[in-house]
Amino acid sequence: MPDDEFAIESLRRCALFALVDDASLRRLARSLRHRRFRRNEVIFHQGDTGTSLQIVISGAVKIVLPSPGGEEAIIATLRPGDFFGELALLDGAPRSATATTLEITETYDLPRDAFQLVLDEDASLQRALLTSLSGELRRLTGHVEELRFLDLAGRLAMRLVRLARDRDPQARGRVELDWPFTQSDLAAMIGGTRQSVNKLLTGLVDDDLLHIDHETLIINDVERLEAHGAR
Repeated sequence: MPDDEFAIESLRRCALFALVDDASLRRLARSLRHRRFRRNEVIFHQGDTGTSLQIVISGAVKIVLPSPGGEEAIIATLRPGDFFGELALLDGAPRSATATTLEITETYDLPRDAFQLVLDEDASLQRALLTSLSGELRRLTGHVEELRFLDLAGRLAMRLVRLARDRDPQARGRVELDWPFTQSDLAAMIGGTRQSVNKLLTGLVDDDLLHIDHETLIINDVERLEAHGAR
């Protein structure tokens, strides 16, 4: 069981629970289970029974759609304060995607019965959940639009811009991002190959749009990269 005060603060940092009252947060905190995962460890597989909501405390998680041939499409990347696995709690259907860590990661696991009890009682949680689901639908719509209308170079540039804006919606100018992703991860995000992503990244570096320093990706100018991707 986690320390109650740390668990409550972790819940407050999660947008889903930011407006939930203190009494409900304390009740939820008592139900949380603290979990630790190694790099590249699967948290759950597509098709598993959904029994809990996961809240990222530290590290990073990718949500992927696996193919029968072993390839994957990354549909989301999550950081501390993000949550995932809520769909299976709402409809009782099997997990719609696979969740895998990108680095050493810690999560809180919130069981379905505790989540639904507070959801039934707390209107602020209901509104936050609807807002989150609406945002996820818009994000996926934008992803489909990029896949349909942009070439691979445009998709790569716009995905990097989106990663920057996910971290800071007001991101402008120079942005530094922690970078746990491999070139294969980037390829899985934009529907390309590792070789093509390597070539495109080299071009962006040559154009002085970005550079990679160890595990940090530096976008020199977010607006210029966005314009480059949209042209």
